[in-house]
Amino acid sequence: MALPSGLHIADYNYDLPADRIAQRPPGLRDASRLLVYRDGLIADEQFSDIHRLIPEGSLLVFNNTRVVKARLMFAKSTGGIVEIFCLEPIAPSADFQLAFQQQTSCRWNCLVGNSKKWKNEVLLKSLDDKGGVLKADRKASLADGCFEIEFSWVPSGLSFSEILMLAGQVPLPPYILRPSDDEDADRYQTVYARHEGSVAAPTAGLHFTKEILERLRVRNCPEETVTLHVGLGTFRPVSVADVSGHVMHQEAISVKLSTIKSLRNPLNTSVIAVGTTSARTLESLYWLGLKASVNPATEIKTVNQWDPYETENSRLPGTKEALDALIQYLERAGLSEFQGSTSLIIVPGYKFRVVQGLITNFHMPQSTLLLLIAAFTGDNWKKVYSHALAKGYRFLSYGDACMFL
Repeated sequence: MALPSGLHIADYNYDLPADRIAQRPPGLRDASRLLVYRDGLIADEQFSDIHRLIPEGSLLVFNNTRVVKARLMFAKSTGGIVEIFCLEPIAPSADFQLAFQQQTSCRWNCLVGNSKKWKNEVLLKSLDDKGGVLKADRKASLADGCFEIEFSWVPSGLSFSEILMLAGQVPLPPYILRPSDDEDADRYQTVYARHEGSVAAPTAGLHFTKEILERLRVRNCPEETVTLHVGLGTFRPVSVADVSGHVMHQEAISVKLSTIKSLRNPLNTSVIAVGTTSARTLESLYWLGLKASVNPATEIKTVNQWDPYETENSRLPGTKEALDALIQYLERAGLSEFQGSTSLIIVPGYKFRVVQGLITNFHMPQSTLLLLIAAFTGDNWKKVYSHALAKGYRFLSYGDACMFL
């Protein structure tokens, strides 16, 4: 594949009225509508019926990341408010799970609202009525308008995860024009969320209930999980005219060896990714496997944004061969899972190697998420989105769902 020069983001625009952006979730998780696109045909369904719409024997892959209360509001001594949005840990470890376990202090890469009015003051936030206090100290300026913030707290017996639960707010997307509340603490989280680290929910999964998952198992549709910790870049629009100038941020991923082996199972009628984050993780496995097949003795940690587009087609193995190479790499290293990162961007012209089906929500105009949909459907994304707008579907994170088969 060649680099997508001449891919104009203006061609992936559509008119999204403000009143079509869902501001709250439906009353029940599975009460949303479901647009099904298969073989050029569109059908209007209900998400509660998805178990009978997915082909029997399909392997569903979910992103089990857990959203953290990453938004912290501090009051300055002068009364002004400084908003700190935790993006990723820096020290004493860049590993999310280790960072959340810290019990005295830690440093994070953060976005800061009202940063110009925050000079050298150490900000304080009360945690409870028993003297608990969280401190924030700005240490350094980082790239992309971010800052390195040191957090410290008392009592020291609390983990940073517990601190965020006490002091943080659910990081709702910027297009949801209201403060977060108690409902969001439950509904902006999938029922299968396990590993803390995301600042945005993998929203396709918000529709699933435990009952739906059980119905799918009865229909011989097994499930696997991957982990991609969603970063703030998921909300970042493509701000350059030519997509080749857009920069994707690295996001942490982990996939169990047993999951990779399940993807090799010939009994799967198809692999269906639940969400664009699951799709990007699954496709990243192919490119990791390619690296393992080319340089089996070299440590493999990441998929870069343009890796697929800088590789000659003549050098590409089949999907099974690439996954086998990745499996062998992990087994030689004595690893039970792959841990690394990806900044893979999927744009029109990309050939999907692992994913045959996709369940997702409706995405923002001129976004990398919409580019992924266009890569999967071709120009038919316009037909799908026009239908959804005409039929009154709700859009974005708390909106309705669609399934491409």
